[in-house]
Amino acid sequence: MKCCIVYQHALCKGLPAVLIVLGLAFSAGAEQEPAQSVSPQTQAVQNSSPQKQQGQFTEPVHRVENQPTQKTTAAIQVATAEQAKPVVPQHPLVPALQVARAALANIDAGIQDYQCTLYKRERIGGKLGAYEAMFIKVRHEPFSVYMKFLGPSSVKDRECIYVANKNEGKLIAREGSGIKRMAGVFHLVPTGFLAMQGQKYPITELGIRNLTSRLIEVAENDMRFDECQVNWTRNAKIGTKTNARTVTCLEVIHPVPRKEFRFHKARIYIDDEWKVPIRYEAYLWPERKGGPPILDEEYTYMNFKFNNGFTDEDFEEKNKAYKFHN
Repeated sequence: MKCCIVYQHALCKGLPAVLIVLGLAFSAGAEQEPAQSVSPQTQAVQNSSPQKQQGQFTEPVHRVENQPTQKTTAAIQVATAEQAKPVVPQHPLVPALQVARAALANIDAGIQDYQCTLYKRERIGGKLGAYEAMFIKVRHEPFSVYMKFLGPSSVKDRECIYVANKNEGKLIAREGSGIKRMAGVFHLVPTGFLAMQGQKYPITELGIRNLTSRLIEVAENDMRFDECQVNWTRNAKIGTKTNARTVTCLEVIHPVPRKEFRFHKARIYIDDEWKVPIRYEAYLWPERKGGPPILDEEYTYMNFKFNNGFTDEDFEEKNKAYKFHN
């Protein structure tokens, strides 16, 4: 099975273009919505120069070869006459669950904090939003987040801080421009209406540890059902031209729609060196039979720096490096 790396140019006003990945596009067919991205028919290797299209990101393609994909299904294994006793069937999600649990253990044992660039795109209220890029700092104990939006222009320079069990449990935020910027600093309930505007998940669920925990929860739920296929792709690449990470792509497919399933298809990209997920994408079932899956959400974490020794000052609004009161 062939796959390709899709790179992304984050074109934000006043910000140098940032080259990021959008994920692996498998030869099975298109899975992005053409309304807000370059359609697969127009993607080409020679179209490697970034182009600005009214604030949207273009998708130049660079193809690489990977090892053949391994597949597991929920079919029951039948014992042969030579076997002393029948083989107990294993759910195809078992290996995936083991990888996720190992990743969580690795994070808990070796990663106290990190900074990175997060790129995300989410479907909210049935509408797929624009790509957003942000610089984030995360500390695991106590759970703390500093976030500064890099683009697009509608959210550029917005800053947010959240620290568990501090500031009365509120999210501290200020806008980067416009009338809301003049209003100053906001103290918001993280799951409240204002804090959740344009966001699918609250800031309390941000980061690779929360992502891994959610993957484990979903896998444990889905193992109650047999309609599942798991594909593995080795030696794939995620990143920029000059800073690509080697990853293993784990693809989970639910061919039969159930209200208990959160997605039709999901892909998790595990960094081969760090053993943690650095990208996740999920698709809903096609609107029509034989149609392309519908992108629901995607998150890519890049440019990691681990164990920086962050202190409380890194998550204070009075920090002079931030602009909450400037």
